Amino acid sequence: MSKPRVPVVEGMFREDAEGTGRLLGGKCPACGGFFFPKQWSFCANSACDGTELEDVELSDRGTLWSFTDNRYAPPAPYPAREPFEPYAVAAVELADEKMVVLGQVARGTDIGALALGAEMQLVVEPLYETDDEVRTVWKWSVSNG
Repeated sequence: MSKPRVPVVEGMFREDAEGTGRLLGGKCPACGGFFFPKQWSFCANSACDGTELEDVELSDRGTLWSFTDNRYAPPAPYPAREPFEPYAVAAVELADEKMVVLGQVARGTDIGALALGAEMQLVVEPLYETDDEVRTVWKWSVSNG
C-alpha cells in the first residue's frame, strides 16, 4: 500500500494525480494584484485599499527569470532532505500573473542546461518520507512543450 502524499506546507499548493500541481494564492478584486503565498486577508499593495483577497490558483507555467545552485542545507524552520542533497533554486515569472515565484528545480535537471527565458512547468515531488507519509513540495521543471 502506498503512503499518502501530504504537502510540506498546507495551503500553498495542490497536487494533481499525474504529479503536476497549482500554486494557491490570492487576488485583490480592487486592484487586480496577485499574491503568493496568500498571507493576509487584505491587499498588501500600499496603493490599494482593498480589504479582502480572493482565493485563486496561479499559473503552472512561466519563464525562468533567475536561478542558482544551493549547496547548503536551509536553516530551521525550513525542511530539508536527510541527508541533505544540493539542489538548484529557480525564480520563475508566472505566465499570467507576471509575478516571480521561487522554488526548487526538479530532481534530475541539469543546472548547466538551464537558460534564462526557458519555459518552466510546475511539478510536485517528494521532499522527504516518514513512516506514515510522503511529504511533498512544488518544484520547477523545464517544460517539454
